[in-house]
Amino acid sequence: MERVPFDRLEAEFKRILLNAGLTEPKADRTAALFAENTRDGVYSHGLNRFPGFVAGVQSGKVDPNVEPTLVRAFGALEQWDGHRGIGLLNAEFAMGRAIELARENALGGVGLRNTNHWMRPGAFGLQAADAGYIGICWTNTTVLMPPWGSAQKRIGNNPMVVCIPRKDGPVLLDMAMSQYSNGKLEVMQHRGQSLLLPGGYDDDGALTTDPGAILESRRALPIGYWKGSGLALVLDILASVISDGDATHEIGTRPHETAVSQVYIAIDVSQLGEEADQKIDAIVTDFLGAAPLDAGDNVRFPGEGMLAIRRDSLTNGIPVDPDLWQQLLEM
Repeated sequence: MERVPFDRLEAEFKRILLNAGLTEPKADRTAALFAENTRDGVYSHGLNRFPGFVAGVQSGKVDPNVEPTLVRAFGALEQWDGHRGIGLLNAEFAMGRAIELARENALGGVGLRNTNHWMRPGAFGLQAADAGYIGICWTNTTVLMPPWGSAQKRIGNNPMVVCIPRKDGPVLLDMAMSQYSNGKLEVMQHRGQSLLLPGGYDDDGALTTDPGAILESRRALPIGYWKGSGLALVLDILASVISDGDATHEIGTRPHETAVSQVYIAIDVSQLGEEADQKIDAIVTDFLGAAPLDAGDNVRFPGEGMLAIRRDSLTNGIPVDPDLWQQLLEM
């Protein structure tokens, strides 16, 4: 792996986005989000996914010239239409609006419909945590997985995020509804690696650790088997109802995933009582005090590994695949 300074990677992203027709402000923010995703080790939704995003802009799947518009307001809850714009910027706007509503009401929620892929969901939980708010968000997707007990794809991967602010680093739970996200499967296939645990089925219906076989069959394994299947279903229902947008079965009728539905919730920790921060720290401290199974290892809270990767990337440069880096330079 090569090491590239954060500023250099961000500058290359912005150069390409400007050439693709984005305005200066939109190119600046989109490039920053892609660079931050890569900096934090989420390569599947950073450098790896960037060429596909640009192709989406060039094909018209993503409209870079639109802005979200308010559809309905219900006090602390609002519905917005993303008009199939840039998913990352729509997401950043929606969480920002949820934070504004929470500042007034302690809790704020936004349902966003008709938007595009938001890349790394955790970026928008971190957006809330950086402002001192608990951030909760999720999206539905196109049809990607079979429900438990079926071989026929009916449910989406429907990633969700819960991010809790802490002065020593936020607790960030960022997970898809499959054992391994599609982005992770793509990264491991590119590297020629096998999964540690079975992550889905091959074309013969057998569980496999081969990421390429799972991508080909498009039959990822839900987390927790029937529990993940049920969670994917209710997240789809809630995203569609709260945003008044399309559900997974409707999104799945299109040749490409677009016009997805999302939910953003922000909670103002400062309004929850003077001891909220101490409670959070006490829970994390107790969690980290659990004895590890393997000597020399440590129990880690969700997001702790990401913070270590970020520090390393900023100190030593971001690790990038040489082939992908060269592809970016030639775009």
